[in-house]
Amino acid sequence: MESYLQSLDDGWSIYLWLVVGGMIIIAVIYWIRWGMMNEQFDEDIKYLVFDEGDRDKMSPEEYAKSREVNTSQMLSRERVLKRQEKEKHQNQ
Repeated sequence: MESYLQSLDDGWSIYLWLVVGGMIIIAVIYWIRWGMMNEQFDEDIKYLVFDEGDRDKMSPEEYAKSREVNTSQMLSRERVLKRQEKEKHQNQ
């Protein structure tokens, strides 16, 4: 393999770097798209660590927001679990 690489003309390695760079960009775009489709970029995720016991530590607006986010996340969770169950039954 080494002798083959040394037999190539000068400047061939730039094409290798271009191909590898293109593959990396395609992979990054794929994973970003996957993250968007699977709700991985949720800015309100910080509110999920709070529960009913934290009400006195939060302002009324923050508490209301945390309950809203928690409800929407639970609905999303149920939707995803139903979709996964449906896909599981289709694959069997």
